[in-house]
Amino acid sequence: MMTSCISPDDLHLAVQALLGGRLVVFPTETVYGVAALAQNEAAVRSLYQAKSRPDHLALPVMVASSDLIPTIARPRPGFWALAERFWPGPLTIILPKTPALPDIVTAGGDTVGLRIPDHPLALELLRLVAAPLAVTSANRSGQPPARSATEARTQLDGRVSLIVDGGPAPGGQPSTVIDLTTEPPRILRPGPITAAAIGDAFPLPGLP
Repeated sequence: MMTSCISPDDLHLAVQALLGGRLVVFPTETVYGVAALAQNEAAVRSLYQAKSRPDHLALPVMVASSDLIPTIARPRPGFWALAERFWPGPLTIILPKTPALPDIVTAGGDTVGLRIPDHPLALELLRLVAAPLAVTSANRSGQPPARSATEARTQLDGRVSLIVDGGPAPGGQPSTVIDLTTEPPRILRPGPITAAAIGDAFPLPGLP
């Protein structure tokens, strides 16, 4: 399979590829990501294969709007307040998944990490696809995440269909991860959004 690089002006080609079950690389506000249609089990399987990613590692899911969340996950107390305050942005929220999301996305687990990225090109692609995407860093497992289309192609050439060249990814700190499926909720990974900021948006018992 040949991997083509396209410009943001040809984003419709990336949409067609994703809807057709193929893999697409695009920039996010941290690094370049590689995506598959989350509800297409075969496409998600090919994403694991392209990255040589161990199948016991779950995949994060990105959406364009929190309105899509109930189709793949069950909102928990505090979710809507956090989503309204911090999305788009560097907050990953873990919720119970629904049967509509294939088990392969969550590595057989009952929960899924969800985010709306704060990058205009990523957001536009998600809006045009109008469906959740399983997205992880555009690199071979164990290798450095790609910060540019060239770096992504070096690692994934022939393993993905398209790479959207949106210039260098800004990079920066990975997203804060909060798990709303536990009692009390827990911050699993500190990040740009602090526990204090989360508490200001919605008081969650047990958070520092």
